[in-house]
Amino acid sequence: MGEASPFVGVASPFVGVASPFVGVASPFAGVASPFAGVASPLVGVASPFAGVASPLVGVASPLAGVTSSLVRAMPPPAPPTGPPMPADTTFRAEALAATLPPLVVAAERVAATVLQGVHGRRRAGPGDAFWQFRPFLPGDPVGRIDWRQSAKSDRLFIRETEWEAAQTIALWSDASRSMEWRFSANRPSKRERAELLLAALAALALRGGERVRLIGGPGRAHAGRAGLAPLVESLSAIAKSRAVPAPDPDLPRHARAVLIGDFMSPLPEIHAAIAALAAWPVRGHLVQVLDPEEATLGEGNRAYAGRVLFAWGKAGETVLVPRVEEARPIYQERLRRHREGIAAIAAAAGWGFLTHHVDQPPQTALLALWQALAPE
Repeated sequence: MGEASPFVGVASPFVGVASPFVGVASPFAGVASPFAGVASPLVGVASPFAGVASPLVGVASPLAGVTSSLVRAMPPPAPPTGPPMPADTTFRAEALAATLPPLVVAAERVAATVLQGVHGRRRAGPGDAFWQFRPFLPGDPVGRIDWRQSAKSDRLFIRETEWEAAQTIALWSDASRSMEWRFSANRPSKRERAELLLAALAALALRGGERVRLIGGPGRAHAGRAGLAPLVESLSAIAKSRAVPAPDPDLPRHARAVLIGDFMSPLPEIHAAIAALAAWPVRGHLVQVLDPEEATLGEGNRAYAGRVLFAWGKAGETVLVPRVEEARPIYQERLRRHREGIAAIAAAAGWGFLTHHVDQPPQTALLALWQALAPE
């Protein structure tokens, strides 16, 4: 490059000879040209070979597979420019999907969505972790003045530490047969939604520095974000035949409990389970998970019109309803009274109660639970 060619001015012996490679696929297809942007001196000149058929059409090129020296000489492509890909929770969850159970990934996503809309639970109090500096006020102990920070200005500052009274949150989800019901494949089953709410609430609590354990599962409490995966895996250890939580002698006193299920059991069974927890003493919340078709007996749905055969139970018990339209008001009234009974049981024990339908976003119930569990 830069040296004068010895053939400058020498007439080519191939002028006018048809090229044997017309129509042959170029081995450089897709290779960026080093002359991109350079104006060609032949723009507008008609080719003398236009319309001439190549005698080598279909003949394999003898240069196929040969690496061009021009390709080796070309510099590597420049690295992409611009801002890096944001490391938000969605990308982190997808990266973890290959190693974590799907329920863990889904729970992290739901928890991340809720965290974007709520304030942190940190507050001043006894502890060792630094939280913030604030101006000295009359009545503050002189021993809490941070003299190094105060020396930077003409004011006195107090060094505040973070409140570190971590609580234990005990979780339980109904895994009985009734929770497997779903109206269609487009909706999650009640059990799937209950377990998602449980795992997402656990993810929020672990991020907030709380200890989390399962009622009726392994007695060990989990802490830190790494505890979510083993907690979800231990869900399988919960008894599948019980529609209410069994007594748990390993449950820490003064823990906060969240029970998630359809709570279709008789009210005396629900009362006995909640009363036992409240006497421990444990305070908590009940989350009733229902399908909207179950809540209204398919009101407005053609699938629940006329004669309908209902089946339930392990033995496949069935009942034929001649006209669902006539039975619907009776069913809705009984469900309303049942829900009122659950709410009364919860209120008598100092617990909270809310209903969640599987066609609603899980973030709705999760946000309400998270705010209810905030330190008082």
